[in-house]
Amino acid sequence: MNRADASPWIETLVESHDEVLELWIGNESKLLPQRGLASAAEIRDQCSALLCVMIEALQKSNSFDADDAAWAPVRAHLAEVSTRQARRGFSAMETATFVFSIKAPLVAHARRLIGDMSSLSALIRSLSLLIDSLGLHTAETYGRSRDEIVRRQQLELLELSTPVIQLWPRVLALPLIGTLDSSRAQIAMENLLHKIVATGAIAVVIDITGVPAFDTLVAQHLLKTVAAARLLGAKCVISGMRPYTAQTIVDLGIDLSQVVTKSTLRDAFVVALNWARRAAMTQ
Repeated sequence: MNRADASPWIETLVESHDEVLELWIGNESKLLPQRGLASAAEIRDQCSALLCVMIEALQKSNSFDADDAAWAPVRAHLAEVSTRQARRGFSAMETATFVFSIKAPLVAHARRLIGDMSSLSALIRSLSLLIDSLGLHTAETYGRSRDEIVRRQQLELLELSTPVIQLWPRVLALPLIGTLDSSRAQIAMENLLHKIVATGAIAVVIDITGVPAFDTLVAQHLLKTVAAARLLGAKCVISGMRPYTAQTIVDLGIDLSQVVTKSTLRDAFVVALNWARRAAMTQ
């Protein structure tokens, strides 16, 4: 439909903002509150905000094309809505449905004001294409936001799974539990090095008791961590060496001769504590 032909309807839409809003809220409120993710007041504010920016875009735009520059504020607003919905736990369907649900009240308003069936059909078709495009934009933005949230949560979990603990003044412990892949190893090394600098630690106990499988990759990660810590002035002792772990290291031909190892955390802590005491005596 030509934008100029829709001008009379758009002007009446401005005056009928509250009426259209009530129609929309009546439909939208049936969709969201069941899971307690949004209150009635939040739904009203969200609907009102989107309706306002859409009416403003309709007044400024020369078309019903969602990619038109005049619709940029609407796309930006929907991007914010998508991100917020993703963080609060709304599904992609619920988020997109919020946008699609505005179609019914706009069409109902148009039916009451436009008597010519040809003009009404053209307007409904243009509105449908516009809102469908905005709904797809919202779904795509939601997907990107959700992916970013998941990625950030994975990083947070990795950091939580590799804590650096201060056992004694200038003595740190890095307990490793579970499979030690490249991502976890990198985060563990970074956390440890930052903690060494922050605390001035000179001794570190790396406990591998909870690492189920010790292979060449794990050994390389440990050696890199030990070497990096040494560059910052901290010695490392590895605890948790069990018989099958020692046998695996020998079978793989891994050289840990330059690294102090102990079978138990207690023995490793004694070694680290002696290093710290000797360092304190020489200062």
